[in-house]
Amino acid sequence: MDVSHILNSLNDAQRQAVTADPGNLLVLAGAGSGKTRVLVHRIAWLIEMTGAAPGNLLAVTFTNKAANEMRSRIEELLERPIGGMWVGTFHGLAHRLLRAHWQEAGLPEKFQILDADDQLRLIKRTLQALDLDENKWPAKQCQWYINQQKDEGLRADHLEHYGQDYQRTMIGVYKAYEGACERGGLVDFGELLLRSHELWLKQPGLLAYYQQRFTEILVDEFQDTNAIQYAWLRVLAGTRNHVTAVGDDDQSIYGWRGARIENIQQFTRDFHPATLIRLEQNYRSTSTILKAANHLIANNSGRLGKELWTDGMEGEPIAVYAAFNEQDEARFICDQIQQWAKRGRRREEIVVLYRSNAQSRELEEALLRTEVPYRIYGGFRFYERLEIRNAVGYLRLIASRDDDAAFERVINTPVRGIGNVTLELIRNLARSEGCSLWQAARQAVTRGQLPGRAAQNVQDFMRLIDLLEEYAATHELHLSADYVIRQSGLIQHHEKEGGEKARSRLENLEELVNAAGAFVPDATPDGEKPTPLETLGAFLDRAALDAGDTQADDYEDAVQLMTLHSAKGLEYPFVIIAGLEEGLFPHKMSADSLSGLEEERRLCYVGLTRAREKLLLCHAESRRLHGEEHLTRPSRFLKEIPAELRQEVRMKGQVSRSFAVGERGAGESWGRRDVSTRADLAQEPQGLSLSLGQRVRHPTFGEGVVLNSEGRGSNARVQINFDGVGGKWLVMAYAKLEAI
Repeated sequence: MDVSHILNSLNDAQRQAVTADPGNLLVLAGAGSGKTRVLVHRIAWLIEMTGAAPGNLLAVTFTNKAANEMRSRIEELLERPIGGMWVGTFHGLAHRLLRAHWQEAGLPEKFQILDADDQLRLIKRTLQALDLDENKWPAKQCQWYINQQKDEGLRADHLEHYGQDYQRTMIGVYKAYEGACERGGLVDFGELLLRSHELWLKQPGLLAYYQQRFTEILVDEFQDTNAIQYAWLRVLAGTRNHVTAVGDDDQSIYGWRGARIENIQQFTRDFHPATLIRLEQNYRSTSTILKAANHLIANNSGRLGKELWTDGMEGEPIAVYAAFNEQDEARFICDQIQQWAKRGRRREEIVVLYRSNAQSRELEEALLRTEVPYRIYGGFRFYERLEIRNAVGYLRLIASRDDDAAFERVINTPVRGIGNVTLELIRNLARSEGCSLWQAARQAVTRGQLPGRAAQNVQDFMRLIDLLEEYAATHELHLSADYVIRQSGLIQHHEKEGGEKARSRLENLEELVNAAGAFVPDATPDGEKPTPLETLGAFLDRAALDAGDTQADDYEDAVQLMTLHSAKGLEYPFVIIAGLEEGLFPHKMSADSLSGLEEERRLCYVGLTRAREKLLLCHAESRRLHGEEHLTRPSRFLKEIPAELRQEVRMKGQVSRSFAVGERGAGESWGRRDVSTRADLAQEPQGLSLSLGQRVRHPTFGEGVVLNSEGRGSNARVQINFDGVGGKWLVMAYAKLEAI
């Protein structure tokens, strides 16, 4: 049989993996090594050369899109349909199994699947039935707990509380939720896998049938499997069937959502005997980028081990830029994007990666100012994010009580017992009186038109807003923003979601405080310093304008912005990673444990290996946290890249091919960045010349000392340490500074 069409396009290692004798096989596929190609060709080989019928094969992927693509590529390679083959996600295959064997699984024939929102609503009803206060036992926290137990293969009856009140209550909620699902014939996503796993165990005859049918099981992205998925596979495989697992332990970055790196590390023991084949030839990146990634990941322990290589070009050194602060970092990134475009390259070839979603704000503002089109991949722009809209809603209501949209958004966020009936009464009163919702609410309370408890809740809310305004009227903007976020209960409200989502929301709220701290309002028309409430109004105007600027249209050539987690599986000619600082990347929440630090390092490895041609790594010498500037240290990950592979981008475009992170050197030019040295004079267009160490006066911030300067002409900026408010960067053209 002519199988040249299956093997011709493969390298030696890929061919070895594709043609391996039937048996347990672990293909350790490095980044950009063609793992999907190997998996598709392996399936075609098994069908063409071993006589396996498509119906004897089960292929598991992690997304429906990947499953559809795999089926299409197999059929294209074989030039015929593979209708009998099961190809899908874990959840999709488990659902198919339960639909076929609903009776044996103890389910009604027409069982319904709960999505995440439906599940949350059912949990809320369960809490009400148990007479539990949702403020103390948040529904989202219960949802996270239940799903976590199901991912570990645990029912409520399997858990012990050991006298702990939290654990006892959570187990009780889990058990009551299970009962509600059973009564309603409802199945959530976690239940699909758990129930189908239990089906294997409780129905040995059914298990034997499927074990006899699926003699070849192939799994993509094996490093991302969780406990119940791994157990599901082991039971189905039994002792006679063959499992081909394709994955990369160095790209296991989803531990926070249940993925267990141990699964791929112990594959050869649990599926013994097994063959291990490494795919190390990379078809994506330059040799320099691969060497850097290899050196970085070598610092992790317990690896299965591999060394990426390429027969392609060496490529240019990895550029490292030490910015003054996050604003300078964002400006420099914009500059490099523009330089790339000037060389005739497309902006869509560039991706800017960051560890935390909150980092996008500064980047977005810089891109908007320089009119560089951009898109947020898989997420919302900063001012469109739920938690930011909530916080800004409070600030807007403080600034104007007649802001009906803000009133509607925050009156019951967080939940404070003001339901739809109460809100509808207030709306009707506002329409009939021709007044704002705030005025209608006050009238409803004063006239006794609301029931006692509802009236008290509305009154408490209005007192809260008055209290927040009193504070905002006498404090700096960033202090007011922080106070509003804390006193409104938004922190506790978003903490209830649990896990990575909650952490991301809280980081975004912190970034809003940073934005407030960095905001410099224009002087009033009479030249007087704006009042705190005037500053708040100006800040809200700026936020509204930024929110009103939309992302690039589909047809526009736009740079991509995304988190490092979102970048897995993607590749770009030019990759920029921002914020490589201790506490940010590696993240402060992960750096205290060895397992957490190693997952952060794997995440950095994923980021590096997204780049095909050019890689720029940025860190800032100071970054604003809680509205105040803090000195930062370069990430340890920068130091783990050999000096001979790095090229420091210095001021005036100078670089050094060999340097220790944090040191300075001299070398050849890279890019066309023009930044003044720290000893240069800064000159305002109007003629004011300043020198470092000189005392100046600002109409808003008062007196201070010039610490630093950057740029020339209308773009010149100075860093000033003000006596009253600390360090700030100001644009000379607009600063209205006076030399003392």
